[in-house]
Amino acid sequence: MAEPTSCCAVPGGYCARVDILFNLAGVHVLDVARLEARGRLPARLRLVVETGPGEVGCPSCGVIAEARGRRLRRLYDIPAFAAPVEVVWRQRRYRCVEPACPRGGFSEAHDLAVPRAKMTVRAAWWAISCIARDNASVQSVARRLGVDWHTVWTAIKPLLDELADDRARLAGVDAVGVDEHIWHHQPRPGKGPKEQTGIVDLTRRNGKPRARLLDLVPGRSGKVYADWLRSRGNAFTAGVGTATLDPFRGYGNAIRDELEDATAVLDAFHVVKLGLQAMEETRRRVQQDQLGHRGRKDDPLYRIRNALRAGADKLTARQIERIETGLQAGDPDYEVTVVWRCYQQLRSAFATTNLVEGKTIAEQVLVSFPSCPIPEIARLGRTLRSWKDQFLAYFTTGRANNGGTEAINGIIELHRRIARGFRNPTNYRLRMILAAGRLTHPRLR
Repeated sequence: MAEPTSCCAVPGGYCARVDILFNLAGVHVLDVARLEARGRLPARLRLVVETGPGEVGCPSCGVIAEARGRRLRRLYDIPAFAAPVEVVWRQRRYRCVEPACPRGGFSEAHDLAVPRAKMTVRAAWWAISCIARDNASVQSVARRLGVDWHTVWTAIKPLLDELADDRARLAGVDAVGVDEHIWHHQPRPGKGPKEQTGIVDLTRRNGKPRARLLDLVPGRSGKVYADWLRSRGNAFTAGVGTATLDPFRGYGNAIRDELEDATAVLDAFHVVKLGLQAMEETRRRVQQDQLGHRGRKDDPLYRIRNALRAGADKLTARQIERIETGLQAGDPDYEVTVVWRCYQQLRSAFATTNLVEGKTIAEQVLVSFPSCPIPEIARLGRTLRSWKDQFLAYFTTGRANNGGTEAINGIIELHRRIARGFRNPTNYRLRMILAAGRLTHPRLR
């Protein structure tokens, strides 16, 4: 066991124990005081610190500078001992003695803080870590630091800009997903379009999917997606082998134009959703034709609506009996019955464990649905036929899908609720990339 450090073991009279607690190389603590709450300022610790003495060269010419006193600079540091911490840095000032140097006077530079900052560097990274790892809001972090929201965001925004725009984040991406995202519902000047396009990395690493948000771009259109892909450069687009999407033609055109070598895959969830929508529309139409009103709790087709939505392999014997009874009572022309079977056939293509068998079922769907006499199924068949290559690509790409993209969208929604809304689209983008982008940095633990 190491010997206890004496209080004044550091040359110059600094307290070694307190310096170890402060834990920043080259910075020494001169005084510690507890300040009571005053006005809007909470109770806090105040630490007076300075760097050790030594010769300093001019940043411009390198000539040893002349010391010209100090200035007191107030900073906010990481909370300690259940209290915010205020650091008063006795920052050294210097003057260049070289007559030909244009520099003149300057202040010392140190890792403690960047010029004109109100928070220490480590406090800014601590705030970023809390937001990313603990799902904290900026406001909650600000309360723990004893500052306001603007102080925290001003400190972390340049760091987030650097992390978000780091080109290294795009390295090794071979599968991307895209989906629209609604970031606000109330039109307001400066907020821009309510839709945003989310681009997600779906690359499998070590055999496991680890989706991460690459970017959020204002607007929902093929041009928005195409412009983003084009701006990433050929090195990125050439490396993408799979691109998943929902059935939105704008995104499909962007993939066709900018990701020529990639295989576009229509998301299985959205395909099944189209089948469910066709079945629901048919059920409502038949119900309206038979009863002359919208569904009510005692109507036979309305009573079985939830059971109809489930996969046939998930139904119990009692549910199957209820479905048969409801269809016999409310579907005299067997339209809902046929559509339900078509819906189950579509589901079974994705549910089967054998991809070859699933592709065979999907090909049968493409052949039979467009010629179905029931208009809702015929429309669904035409839609799937127009997406034929993307639809069948699911079975040749190892079940590539947009599930990771939907998961990232859920994380975005969570953090939007945590923050209770956003006003600025730029701040929104950075906040969500921090939350769902799996950013890496030595200071992010």
